[in-house]
Amino acid sequence: MSKSKKAAAPVPPPQAAEGDLMTPTGLPENAFRELGEHEEFTPVLHPVREQKEVTPYSVGMGLLMAIIFSAAAAYLGLKVGQVFEAAIPISIIAVGLTGALKKDGALGQNVIIQSIGACSGVIVAGAIFTLPALYILQAKYPDITVSFMQIFLSSLLGGVLGILFFIPFRRYFVKDMHGKYPFPEATATTQVLISANTANAGGGQAKTLIIASLIGGLYDYIVATFGLWANNVTTTAYAWGQTLAEKTKLVLSCNTGAAVLGLGYIVGLKYAFVIFAGSIFVWWIIVPLLGTYGNEAMTALPPDVIFKEYARMIGIGGIAMAGVIGIIKSWGIITAAVGLAGRELKGKSSAAKTVRWQTDISMKHIVFFIILACVSVFLFFYFGVISTLWQAAIAWLVVLIIAFLFTTVAANAIAIVGSNPVSGMTLMTLIIASAIFVGIGLSGTSGIVASMVIGGVVCTALSMAGGFVTDLKIGYWLGSTPRKQETWKFLGTLVSAATVGGVIMVLNQVYGFEGENALVAPQANAMAAVIEPLMMGGDTPWILYMVGAIFALILNWLGVPTLAFCLGMFIPLQLNAPMLVGGAISWFVSHSSKDKEVSDARQDRGTLIASGLIAGGALFGVFAALTEFFKNPEATTGFAGFINACTPSHFLGAESAQSFTQIAGLVMYALLIIYLYTDAKRVKGLKK
Repeated sequence: MSKSKKAAAPVPPPQAAEGDLMTPTGLPENAFRELGEHEEFTPVLHPVREQKEVTPYSVGMGLLMAIIFSAAAAYLGLKVGQVFEAAIPISIIAVGLTGALKKDGALGQNVIIQSIGACSGVIVAGAIFTLPALYILQAKYPDITVSFMQIFLSSLLGGVLGILFFIPFRRYFVKDMHGKYPFPEATATTQVLISANTANAGGGQAKTLIIASLIGGLYDYIVATFGLWANNVTTTAYAWGQTLAEKTKLVLSCNTGAAVLGLGYIVGLKYAFVIFAGSIFVWWIIVPLLGTYGNEAMTALPPDVIFKEYARMIGIGGIAMAGVIGIIKSWGIITAAVGLAGRELKGKSSAAKTVRWQTDISMKHIVFFIILACVSVFLFFYFGVISTLWQAAIAWLVVLIIAFLFTTVAANAIAIVGSNPVSGMTLMTLIIASAIFVGIGLSGTSGIVASMVIGGVVCTALSMAGGFVTDLKIGYWLGSTPRKQETWKFLGTLVSAATVGGVIMVLNQVYGFEGENALVAPQANAMAAVIEPLMMGGDTPWILYMVGAIFALILNWLGVPTLAFCLGMFIPLQLNAPMLVGGAISWFVSHSSKDKEVSDARQDRGTLIASGLIAGGALFGVFAALTEFFKNPEATTGFAGFINACTPSHFLGAESAQSFTQIAGLVMYALLIIYLYTDAKRVKGLKK
């Protein structure tokens, strides 16, 4: 193994095995392909020597990122139903800051910052997909109570279980399957982190991200606070569109937010198109059919109500079946990984001393902590959710079995496509758990609370397992110490769970989940729709669920990404349309030059800008939520008066304001699209 020449450059070149070829990003040539029979992969940081990783700076910055992005992701997830992956923006910020501060050992510290900070997105996904359903159902059943401790402990314990359940599988997914999984999210994040070591590009990337964040943040803040242009452009804003909706139940709408446009760009055209196709299938086929040929009561309903009360149930059934398909496809992985973990526990994995780069938390310690976590979960269920001992015990068994089985499914999904099907798996968990609870006499509002809190634990565990495999793969490529990543992940989980609990309660107070300006929370609404009839003795739409499940089987047989299509079937159309717009921009940018190197560079810059739009839009969305506290429609002075004076309805009148904001929304959205496309093509240092 060759050593670096320290005097050759201000930043030491990456370590690699002698004779290894390096990619332009500084990673070994064999980083992304399967290894030969006797071939070894050597990471960027020396695999044996101690590296500068855990420092007060890296831990402090990681926790700060966890707090900021937990708040931002919670807002965006509840507003549009999509939780952005925080790893890339956090990595870019970390690279820019360590470069500006001239930190020694920046690469190792940046991995820790990213690993701790990335707890935000995964904890948020676990919490907002389930727990807001309690607030949604509380409007109908006032005796349902929701406390901060329920949200906090559900998120915390679920996150801890996800970490502990996945650690025994780390070596299998990260090392043994090297080159067999693409790890799209981990690949992008790794290339961001290594960029500072190769081209000193961190400062430029950070600047681009900051500019995009300000543009996206101010854009979304102005819309949310002042309403100078429409947040949703829709055909129903016009008389001809209202007539069309009334006669045929056809509606076309699109959210004009910056954050959702950025999400579509990162998702890409393929999956954005599949999601949009699912939405069109429901909104332009199922809804018109039900609205035209349904019973008299159904035909009198507007399209959005038909979607909410009937058509969306087909998507729910499809999502549940997608989870079953995922388990079946991943059964071999589960059994193989369990065998590997068992051998490690018995000390039969290797007689040689493990190098720093492949050192996990001791398996004996993992077993002890798993037992401790399981006991904590049981105590939480018994004292905080279910007061009957044997019912709490059954709920506890359901959680542990399902969380463990789906852990590898979530990790496998992330490793292959970078998308965690956690909502579909959680829906199936809720259906199974609710059926069991009703069978043991736990129903009504107490059953609703039990199901949703338990679903929150499972959902967060699966979300954490899927996100954690990305962190550990990044560490594997770069040469971080797994034990340090695993240890400090617990602290990031604690901070993120506390932040998410507070943000959910604040957003509920400001926006709520019912009414014109309510939070969309599509996943939580889906969970509530599943749980309510099961627990309250209502008519459960089993036929619609079955149709969705059969449809998912057909999609899988045809090779269509089942989960993505079914997600589109129950997320509102106005939130899926901009996903397609962003995906289309991504495609045009990636095909904007005949030179592949130029196109790839432009695509990467576009991803950076899109990440900024997402982060800025979400962060300023939290600021907009706080601004709501000061709003008063009757105010004429002060900050509230200033806001009212700036709204179009104040200086144009209500009728003219609607027409104005719709046109302005189209214009501003077009300008945002032009910015994303043209700025992505501004790549310096490359010729056309």
